[in-house]
This record gives sequence, structure tokens and C-alpha cells, in this order.
Amino acid sequence: MLEFRTQGFNGYAVKYSPFFDSRIAVASAANFGLVGNGRLYILGLTPKGIVAEKWFDTQDSLYDLCWSESHENQCVVATGDGSIKLFDVGLDEFPIQSWQEHKREVFAVHWNLVAKDTFCSSSWDGTIKVWSPTRPDSLLTIPTHSCTYSTSFSPHSPSILSSVSSDSHLRIFDLRTPSSASNHLTCFIPLHTLPSVQSQQRPISSPAIPPSEALTHDWNKYRSPVITAAGVDRLIRSFDIRSPAQGPVAVLSGHEYAVRKVAWSPHVNDVLLSASYDMTCRVWTDGSAMGADGGGGSGFQQQHQEEDIRMRMQGGMRDPLAFGGGRELGRMGRHTEFVMGVDWCLFGAEGWCASVGWDERLLVWDVRAIMGQ
Repeated sequence: MLEFRTQGFNGYAVKYSPFFDSRIAVASAANFGLVGNGRLYILGLTPKGIVAEKWFDTQDSLYDLCWSESHENQCVVATGDGSIKLFDVGLDEFPIQSWQEHKREVFAVHWNLVAKDTFCSSSWDGTIKVWSPTRPDSLLTIPTHSCTYSTSFSPHSPSILSSVSSDSHLRIFDLRTPSSASNHLTCFIPLHTLPSVQSQQRPISSPAIPPSEALTHDWNKYRSPVITAAGVDRLIRSFDIRSPAQGPVAVLSGHEYAVRKVAWSPHVNDVLLSASYDMTCRVWTDGSAMGADGGGGSGFQQQHQEEDIRMRMQGGMRDPLAFGGGRELGRMGRHTEFVMGVDWCLFGAEGWCASVGWDERLLVWDVRAIMGQ
């Protein structure tokens, strides 16, 4: 496990470069993001450990970041003053572009992985905006009427956009549809609903699951209709957007506090990572068949299957809220404060990832080393 200290700055988000296997960016904030400056770290993985290649200071906290998919040296950050800034690693000090349209904190930015020429942002002001790095103004504004913590383009389509908000709903937008009164909204899923099977079996007297703030979501990289969301109620739920009325197709339970980040593996189609306020990162399988839809390398897959067999033989009590056959495969508990961000490395051996937290530390580690812990 490799470590880098973001001295004086608490980590909020981490992203591996889509171009270089040895470059990582970290968005951070002083004073836990409550007040003060922010800092964007550009870090390099070297034989001597993790080194800071460059950093950029900002006047307000940084809450999220994403790498450009069209320019290897450019990175977008989301700030606490409502602005979005584009930095170039090859230049010093100042951003090459800055946009100021959001009225409150920007909490998420995400680059279009298919078209590669646009990115989106979401804010506490209840809007999602679509941007081009070459335009001074946003291309599109979509109201959600709710504090929107996370937004993302689908990795399978250049025109499908998703978000989760404080109103406990997952929204899917298709930018090819007429805006009309629905503002491109094509799917509106309440996250707090029970799976259809559990709902039918639930006693009449048992209370429904109350709504809670949704903080994060991510698209499965191999199964295009599958999207996963999590938040304050500690549960990780996966949905099939082809059948939104059936509720979640998988529910993963185990975190002790709110789930701050989920990320599907780019290598294995049923494995995801989560980061939580309980100071742990956990790796899960959602219970779907390994390799059914492509993806999944032999080494990681074999270890995953062996761990699955071991857990089945051991048996044990299952959480009554869990659904779909998924389970925790392992956890990493080296952070000493809230874990805020986690990301997978796209290159090299499957299983390498990075995490950041409020303990002012970036950790780079191998998921395979914690399987079964």
C-alpha cells in the first residue's frame, strides 16, 4: 500500500488519469471543506513512492474533479463558490478557463466518456449543467429542484445523463428527447423503494423505508441498463432502468454510516467499490453471474470466485435488508477519518485503486489483498 499526505487539506475526490497509469489527481479542501482554500494535487506514482508533480490552489474548497477525455493534461474541478475551473498540468498557477453559473456549491463534475467533447456538473442549487471546454457559457441547464450531489454521463451513450439528489430519487435524462415540460427527464426512480419481491412479501404492519439523501451513483461499465446509487441510509442499491417500477435488483448492506462514493470496476462486471463515513472502503459483488456480459480478467475473477465459494461454505447470517445475492468481499480500514472518494486504475493489473479521506491521506492499494478481510 502506497501513501501520500495532503498536508493541511482534507481529501474529497480522487481520479486516475485515463491516459497515464502513473498519474492521479486529488481534489481537497482546507478545514474539512467548511471554510478556506482548496487544492488540486497532480500526483505521480514512481519507484520511490507517490510524489507531487504539481498542485493548484483555489480560493474555495474543491469537492470533485474529472480528467478531460480529449486532452491528457487537462482537469476540471468543482468548487465551493459555485464555479467550475479547468486546469492544464502543463501550465502554472491559474486555470485556463473558469465558469460561474451555479448559484451554490458545485458538488460533482463528470466528463462525457463517449463523445469526449462535453462534461456535466451538478450543484446544491438544484440544477445540472452541460458544458463544452471551448465555450464560455453552459450548453444546457436541467433543473432537478433538489440538492443534486452527483451527476454522470452514461459510459454507453453520449446523450444519457443521470443524477441523484437529496430527495432520494435517481433521475435519467435523454438529451435526444424534446425538452418540453419534462426537461429531457425519461426515468424517475425512488431509491427508497423495496425490491418488488420483498415488497410483496413484507407484512402489512411493517413500515416502509423512509426517504434519505442520495450522495453518489455510478453506471456499470459492462451492463448498460444497470446503475447503482447509495447515500445516507447506508444501503447500496442497483437498478435496471429498463424496469424502474420493479425497484432495486440488488441491495448491499454492511456500511455503518453513510456511503459517500460508489465505483463499478472497469475490469469485472459484478464488482464495485464503496467509500463511507465509517472510515472503510469495501469491495462487493452484486450477485450477478461472473462474465455474463463480458469483462472480468482471469486473475481477479478466479480469486473472486474462490472467495465467493468460501463464503457460501461458511454460511452465516444475512442482513434482512440485503437482496439479490450480493455480498461484501473485503474491506480496507486504514483510513482514520471519513473516506470521501475512491477510484479504480484503468491500467495494469486488475484491482488497483486509490482512496482519499478527511485524514489528509491518499492511499493506493490492491483490492485483491483485502479479499476475505
